[in-house]
Amino acid sequence: MANALAGSASAKPAEPHIQFPNTPKERIAIATYPFRDFIAGLDDVSAAPAAKMDLKDFPAHIGAKLGVSKIEPWSRHFRSTDPKYLHELRTALDAAHGGIVDIAADGERSQYSADAGEREQAVAFAKQWIDVAVAVGSPSVRTNIPPAKDSKPDAERAAETLRRVAEYAASKNVVVHLENDNPVSEDAFFVVQVVEKVNSSWLHALPDFANSLTSSSEDRAYKGIDAMFAHAYGICHIKAMESNDAGHGRVIRKSPSTRASIRVRSKQSSASSGRQTIGSLSLNDVFSTTGTPVVCSKALINRQ
Repeated sequence: MANALAGSASAKPAEPHIQFPNTPKERIAIATYPFRDFIAGLDDVSAAPAAKMDLKDFPAHIGAKLGVSKIEPWSRHFRSTDPKYLHELRTALDAAHGGIVDIAADGERSQYSADAGEREQAVAFAKQWIDVAVAVGSPSVRTNIPPAKDSKPDAERAAETLRRVAEYAASKNVVVHLENDNPVSEDAFFVVQVVEKVNSSWLHALPDFANSLTSSSEDRAYKGIDAMFAHAYGICHIKAMESNDAGHGRVIRKSPSTRASIRVRSKQSSASSGRQTIGSLSLNDVFSTTGTPVVCSKALINRQ
């Protein structure tokens, strides 16, 4: 992942243009989601507990600990979305010489619900976080596709809803991403189907190398990731392992195959024409260029 601050434009551009950095380590960002135990958020009542840091402090903290200046914040980590808080966050980013590369926005309203009112709420949620992205200088937003209580996944309805989101995003010069995550509503092949139906330069896939491994065979998971990379634009997710509660006390843990990941990424890189996706298949390769160890336990990110 990498910082990609898109400049403002007086007229809506035909397609996004993000200047990606060339230095390997500058193409890495740290997601705040894995550090839910350490970053205060909307689920924390009143003032942030003393043991937790505010999102505003995270960029400087990881800069000091890991030498990485860019982040992908989770929407639940924004203590507020009012202009004052967002200005303070952007000021903190500037002070840390950092930036936001993407906002992982998780809502509860499904874009493919049979209820038109719920779909309208999904559009409003996405627009809210696109506006937040503009305020904090993020070039993109990853919006989730929650399961619908009244419908099975419906690509036509999802595409109709997300087409409106993409149109709004284009007016703000912000790219919208869809990730393979929930095995029901965000299956990789379903995400690809939706992206293809919308057919917008402002709506792209965000491949995650581990999420699909816990809910399908390795062969199907990598075929799905391969299909998603064909529609990726600026970001992918890399992690060492993904776990999933399988019920009855069983937890499924899967780690991405480095060889398979490299094969998928290399194939799509050579096939892409002028389009550049962000991400590294090996954090070890990237961090080793500056001598930074990859070991990143909870103890490392903790204040102490």
